[in-house]
Amino acid sequence: MVKSSSPKFIHGDSSLADLRMTSLDSFTSIAAERRTIEQLLSIGTALSDCLNLTELLDLILSKSREITCSDAGSVYSIDRTHGEPKLIFKAAQNDSRPHISFQSASLPLNLESLAGYVAITGESLNIPDAYALGSNVPYKFDRHFDLEFDYRTVSVLVIPMQNREGETIGVLQLIDRKLKADIQITPENALSVTQPYSEWEQQIIRSLASQAAISIERNHLLESIEELFAGFITASVQVIESRDPTTAGHSERVAKLSVRLSQEVNSVESGILAALRFNDRQIQEIRYAALLHDFGKISIPESIVQKGKKLYPHQLTELSHRFNLLRRTWELEFAEQKCAYLLNPPLTDRHQAGDNCLHCRHLQQLDLELQAKLDRLQSYWELLNKLNQPDVVLTIEFAEKLDTIVTDLQQLAQYTYRDLDGNLQPLLTPAEIEQLLIPRGSLTPAERLVVESHVSHTYDFLRKIPWTKHLQNVPKIAGSHHEKLDGSGYPRGLTAIDIPVQSQIMTIADIYDALTASDRPYKPRLSLDRTLAILHQEATAGKIESNLLELFEQRQVYSVLSDLNPV
Repeated sequence: MVKSSSPKFIHGDSSLADLRMTSLDSFTSIAAERRTIEQLLSIGTALSDCLNLTELLDLILSKSREITCSDAGSVYSIDRTHGEPKLIFKAAQNDSRPHISFQSASLPLNLESLAGYVAITGESLNIPDAYALGSNVPYKFDRHFDLEFDYRTVSVLVIPMQNREGETIGVLQLIDRKLKADIQITPENALSVTQPYSEWEQQIIRSLASQAAISIERNHLLESIEELFAGFITASVQVIESRDPTTAGHSERVAKLSVRLSQEVNSVESGILAALRFNDRQIQEIRYAALLHDFGKISIPESIVQKGKKLYPHQLTELSHRFNLLRRTWELEFAEQKCAYLLNPPLTDRHQAGDNCLHCRHLQQLDLELQAKLDRLQSYWELLNKLNQPDVVLTIEFAEKLDTIVTDLQQLAQYTYRDLDGNLQPLLTPAEIEQLLIPRGSLTPAERLVVESHVSHTYDFLRKIPWTKHLQNVPKIAGSHHEKLDGSGYPRGLTAIDIPVQSQIMTIADIYDALTASDRPYKPRLSLDRTLAILHQEATAGKIESNLLELFEQRQVYSVLSDLNPV
């Protein structure tokens, strides 16, 4: 019994061992495939998170090489935007030649190159030895790289990157599948340390390439959206500035200053600003907010936006007509008096020869009275023209005799003229006197409130735009650039804790450009020293952030405008 059963036992044990080996091989294969699938899922997540096209292409290439243990590789995109389609060399990697710098180049899109053939046909190429293609294929392998950098290309896998519609938008090329990842390939060892790409790897990389194509298309779409939005912002700024040519370029300059100051903040390593950091998206958010910070001015009447003097041009013209009408009225009245006198002079005033002629003296007296009135009226006209200039009331000349000037205006307001309907009208209205006595600038309090409302209009407009997550603070940043840390700003009177630091940055940029920009009708351009002095006064008064201003001055942030607006 024992002898008969022993061989069966041995046979059964051998079959079990074979089964175990088969199971182990299957398990190993399944585990490897599972790891590959997990890698693909991980790569998919990474591709979804990558927004920069250059980084995306490098990621696609590096992950494809990692999965296949490839020594080198490259990525091509297809450019169909200008004339004949062509292949653009977008990325390259080579472990054995890591110090070779990548240079973008273009290739004709035809069947003669490996990448061109794959791009046109949509077929994959899995080549065991690039130097042994044979003569029955339309494509050739370009050996220029190998010859120039002492390299040897052996196995090559070229895969089309196709979108959902099956259109090829690029080509992924992998070179030299190595036996071990740490091997350095040379012309001498290339054949012995490399191997062909397997069918499984070809399928995996093709799947990855399709996924990559979707990510690239999404990236292109995002870029197109951003370009579209940037174009909209540029057009919006042009619309704003076309309404007031004297401020042309202001929004762009404020954006340049704000971005540079934000970048300088990133480099601060000590002090209160060291904790602040702005990433690329946040800096883009600051730029957009700065470009659009005055967009609300589109709702302000052009007459107020462009008001360079205290009286509007039509007001000054109308006032000039009144003065001329009054002059002519007086001249006519005195002419009528002289005519009446000449026609019926008193018996005692008959003309006599000599200097004591009462007749002549009376006529001369009328001329002197008329001239005195005209001279007085002319002096009033000259005073009005001086008062019409912005900030003139603040000058020493006017400040010392302001009471006299006010009295003169009140006296002038008593002058009247007859309009075309024969009605008496004041030569100077109370509203015009109020305008002429504006102490600073050219706007009345009511007009200034209208101008200040542009910030609220800016915020209301910008918050209607469906901003992406990384730009969602643009309305708040732009809508707070006239707020002051002590609560004296507008439109909401916010204090430091509620004002975004990006707005505080923009406030400094906005004030600087407003003071140093080319002469505007309502104010002269100030020097750098005077501008910085004013900014420091604001900081000392607790209105703007002193640390940001110190950084602005120390790093000479204003030099970013040297090519646009030298100071």
